[in-house]
Amino acid sequence: MESKVSRRLRQAPAPEVIQYLFQPRTTRAFFANNFEVLTQINLAHLLMLDRQGLLEKSIARTLAGALLRMREDGPDVVELDPAREEAYFNYEAHLIKLVGADAGGRLHTARSRNDIGATNDRIRARDYALSVGQALLALTRTALDQAERYAEHVMPGYTHMQAAQPITYGYYLAALADAWLRDLDRILHGLVTLDGCPLGACALAGTSFAIDRADTSALLGFSRPLANALDGVASRDFALELSASLSIMMITCSRMVQDFYIWSTPEFGYLTFPDSIASTSSIMPQKKNPAVLEYLRGKTAHLIGLTSGAFTVVKSTHFTHSGDSSRESTRSCWESADEALKCLALVRLLVEQVEPDGARMAARAAQDFSTVTDLADLLVRQADLSFREAHHIIGAVVRQALDAGLGASGITVAMIDAATREQLGRDAGLAAADVAACLDPARNVAGRLSAGGPAPQAVRARLVAQREAVRGAEREFEAIQERIDAAALELAERARALSAMPAAAAH
Repeated sequence: MESKVSRRLRQAPAPEVIQYLFQPRTTRAFFANNFEVLTQINLAHLLMLDRQGLLEKSIARTLAGALLRMREDGPDVVELDPAREEAYFNYEAHLIKLVGADAGGRLHTARSRNDIGATNDRIRARDYALSVGQALLALTRTALDQAERYAEHVMPGYTHMQAAQPITYGYYLAALADAWLRDLDRILHGLVTLDGCPLGACALAGTSFAIDRADTSALLGFSRPLANALDGVASRDFALELSASLSIMMITCSRMVQDFYIWSTPEFGYLTFPDSIASTSSIMPQKKNPAVLEYLRGKTAHLIGLTSGAFTVVKSTHFTHSGDSSRESTRSCWESADEALKCLALVRLLVEQVEPDGARMAARAAQDFSTVTDLADLLVRQADLSFREAHHIIGAVVRQALDAGLGASGITVAMIDAATREQLGRDAGLAAADVAACLDPARNVAGRLSAGGPAPQAVRARLVAQREAVRGAEREFEAIQERIDAAALELAERARALSAMPAAAAH
């Protein structure tokens, strides 16, 4: 028994080859995921062959009708035989079953599985990028809404996991939104990278048939055909870029999750979660576990691993089509995108439903010395000290307060004067009201009006620009989607028109 797809191979595939290589690419789920894209590619190629006069009208009409019938019937009617190697050959076998070997075989004129597969991958990556973009837009909008809501909820800001300076919870969320806006830029850049159609590149060197690659590119929603046929079938950098962008995005999400994880412990008590996004223990009845947070941290590692795996697969392949560079690398991208979409829905749920304890946050900020940088600044302004001198003096004051068991609110003018005398031989001469104002976390934050600072009015002003950036990204995604939708409409209309052509006109 010889191969079912080529008489070049005199032997059927070994059972192990079928089981491990071909079976995964001919499962019902795999075929269903690729069926519509294959149909679009087949229709676009057929319409181009017809317009270029490379097929007899009667054959083109027959093929158009059969392809539209297959689309209507859906993927489940196609018999899947792993001995045919992959989805495309099974699709073609069903088409030949409908129209006969001669007509069915002519559709493959001037193309290869290589350019079909490369085109399929770009369309699939494009669909994923658009879906991720919409989910990321929704998350960013939610973060901005919550940032405005909590713009005055004072809390300690941290560096090295030590109290640093007061910020607000809204400011923290606005910072995350800026990071997610950059993720949106990366996704949009990926859409530009993949916006070139390989169809017509054939195996790697184009074709001697007079095809019109601009026609097929437009029908599939691309702005142009790729300029180099070899590059068209060799490159999956668009998938690597998407995978990398998703990993970077999830790293930001995971860092937020780590903050939420710490801040929701009883020891911090800054955040509370509704029971609907928690789990419990099988033995300890008091437990409310942060299951969503742990899931997201784990999935971030999963995405990083998938991205690293894809890069490793491609790095030693030749710059041409091969199974590992084309198939094994992109499967990681599809899995990454599927997981990222689930993660984004959960991250948005967290941002939307987590409740900050404003009173506890403010009380901690008042006691944990995160306000004392303002005391050093006050010495610079009112006592004519260099900042380094002021830094030493306030450091000594903090040490004294800690030794006495005092929080930041226990710092007095006398303590500052004593430290200044020890350092410089004179009093600082600060007013008690000014010292108290520096140590008040709310007033401390309100005074930080420098660009990028946490003052509530600065945060709200920045939110205006952030929302406009979101709207700008929305418009870019919409423009891409509108182009794709318009192309799909033209593809369907031309296909219906060809299939409905009277028989007399088809000769």
